[in-house]
Amino acid sequence: MKRPVRIGLIQATCTHSGDAPPDEIKQAMIAKHIALLEDAAAKGCQIACLQELFYGPYFPAEQKLHWYRLSEHIPDGPTTQLMMETARRLGMVLIVPIYEVEQTGVYYNTASVIDSDGTWLGKYRKHHIPHCLPGFWEKFYFRPGNLGYPVFQTSVGKVGVYICYDRHYPEGARCLGLNGAEIVFNPSATVAGLSEYLWKLEQPAHAVANQYFLCAINRVGTEKPWEIGEFYGQSYICDPRGQFVATASRDKDEVLVADVDLGMIQEVRDVWQFYRDRRPETYSEVLDE
Repeated sequence: MKRPVRIGLIQATCTHSGDAPPDEIKQAMIAKHIALLEDAAAKGCQIACLQELFYGPYFPAEQKLHWYRLSEHIPDGPTTQLMMETARRLGMVLIVPIYEVEQTGVYYNTASVIDSDGTWLGKYRKHHIPHCLPGFWEKFYFRPGNLGYPVFQTSVGKVGVYICYDRHYPEGARCLGLNGAEIVFNPSATVAGLSEYLWKLEQPAHAVANQYFLCAINRVGTEKPWEIGEFYGQSYICDPRGQFVATASRDKDEVLVADVDLGMIQEVRDVWQFYRDRRPETYSEVLDE
């Protein structure tokens, strides 16, 4: 049975240098992304995902206390509330990555899932937190996620979220599949260099191993003053066979739009019985520290 869904992925440059006041950057980036979401809706998208930490620069390129000002409570904070209103107004499911504060001094790299009627369905917190060159100092800003690998029933299907560095870990990708995900979104901020060749290798492999659609989102541009590298865009959608459905440009703001058929998931799983043939009783060594 065919289950058509039109997906939108949004990649964008930052409006300001990181030297600008954080609040000024935030307001400009929110306004920019609202316009891009309206563009996605005008193109008929039923679901759209924004990039990691969408309302700022990739500030973990440095370690400064003033970036904590960008954090918000979820779902009661102003950005989540605005996006709930926007989802309802546009009739579109939204995946919205936000810098979350749970309590004083406790912060997470988080993404909310909001249904097309504006209902906040829940959130995913990034599990795997890098702290490495050339400028990914995330342990200064985020605690590891503690909410597991939830899957959310939306108006278009079952949606899971992985965030950026999570993509290097197949275990969580498998958990999302076992939890019923049909589409997994990975909002990211990754630069050219060491891991670029993995960008189109690891996540299609997750899609194949777990037989779901995988949507990878990356920002674009070189962000000053840090210039840790080029955020190389190339957001994409791949299907349960690991084939690329659509790929965005390397260096432009873009709303990538593609039509997929969620009915393909059943078709592929009927051929490749990966879930039937799993042997979890033999995997205990994976859990050994």
